[in-house]
Amino acid sequence: MRNDIVAPGAGELKYEIREIASIGYEMEKMGRRIFWENIGDPVKKGEKIPDWIKDIVKKAASDDSTYSYSPTKGLDSTREFIAMQTNSRGGIQITKEDVVFFNGIGDAISKVYGLLKKESRVIGPSPAYSTHSSSEAAHAGSDPLTYRCDPENNWYPDMEDLRNKVRYNPSVSGIMVINPNNPTGSIYPRDIMEGIIGIAKEYDLFVICDEIYANINYNGKKPVLLGDVIGDVCGISMKGISKEFPWPGARCGWIEVYNEEKDSNFEAYVKSIVNDKMLEVCSTTLPQSVIPEILSDSRYEEYHKERNREFARRSALAYETLKDTDGIIVNRAEGAFYMTVVFKDGVLDGSQSLELDDPKLKEYVERVSDGVKPDKRFAYYLMAKTGICVVPLTGFECGMNGFRVTLLESDRDRFEWVFKTIKESIEEYIAS
Repeated sequence: MRNDIVAPGAGELKYEIREIASIGYEMEKMGRRIFWENIGDPVKKGEKIPDWIKDIVKKAASDDSTYSYSPTKGLDSTREFIAMQTNSRGGIQITKEDVVFFNGIGDAISKVYGLLKKESRVIGPSPAYSTHSSSEAAHAGSDPLTYRCDPENNWYPDMEDLRNKVRYNPSVSGIMVINPNNPTGSIYPRDIMEGIIGIAKEYDLFVICDEIYANINYNGKKPVLLGDVIGDVCGISMKGISKEFPWPGARCGWIEVYNEEKDSNFEAYVKSIVNDKMLEVCSTTLPQSVIPEILSDSRYEEYHKERNREFARRSALAYETLKDTDGIIVNRAEGAFYMTVVFKDGVLDGSQSLELDDPKLKEYVERVSDGVKPDKRFAYYLMAKTGICVVPLTGFECGMNGFRVTLLESDRDRFEWVFKTIKESIEEYIAS
């Protein structure tokens, strides 16, 4: 090219959750059946959408207005409904003007980070959800800034690490939190959330909280939402219907802006996000239109209670299967639908393997494993031998070796097989 047309941060755009699928597709061509435990799509894993939800969507689809543009921020009636829901919690009080719709949380993430001043950084958790960490790093043209979450302490943030990194890095302008957490499945208690808000207040930062899994919680744990503790700190909550209805293909999410009027600089930043959305005209109309009717339906509460009971059952079974396995650290998931397994220091040496009968698979795995992180090598061998596709933990901007696996398999026998097979594979791999 006449000029270098690649943006400085383009190399930071990584998504291991999808990238490992390319390895799985190659293995499928060699005859290996793949069990996709890499991506959080409940529908793909067999979850059935209730007929009453489908009926509401069908009715909306018969209305001509759902085929038209919505206002830039989203449908007024839906934004009013969302504001009322937030206000009913008794914490922060907002209006419909504080709610902005996007084509999924991924769209919101891209704009929230992309419209920051290049020199302004947002520090997020490690392990990190790739869309957040990659988008923030790409906007800055630099490696992601992260604070450590501790697998020996339920994956809670290391508050001292967070405070020190904020204190000694004046470019940090915001703190990002994912609660309930992806990829770890943890839910942060009130003192953690209040501690994060305290640091933000002390250093005059804003807070982003990804709450897409807010209503997917179990084992007696419920998340303390950002709006419950934000006080007068500026913040953005990210929510949506992808995981909750679940309707990931709708690409429908929103942000709730807190305390915009408290800071003129934050107010100008939020205005730039809305103006950028205006250039797209609006987000998809049909999914927005059904949110109030579905969420206020008398059947919705019991539907979600049953979903959460099922995730609790799966999380308990997965944890009980893996917890006594030598060489790993594992915590029982409390929210979202993921579990993260960590290999203890020194357990992986980058040369271990699983016995493979197929010489073509063996040759392929050795070739693609050349020079990769030890946990990625494990994931490749696990997939080649068993077909189980997990995501290496180092793909989540994490210095620890491990992997993320979903709790989404709806076939109970297969779910048990997946975790029993993972346990046996870990034992064989470590011993090799």
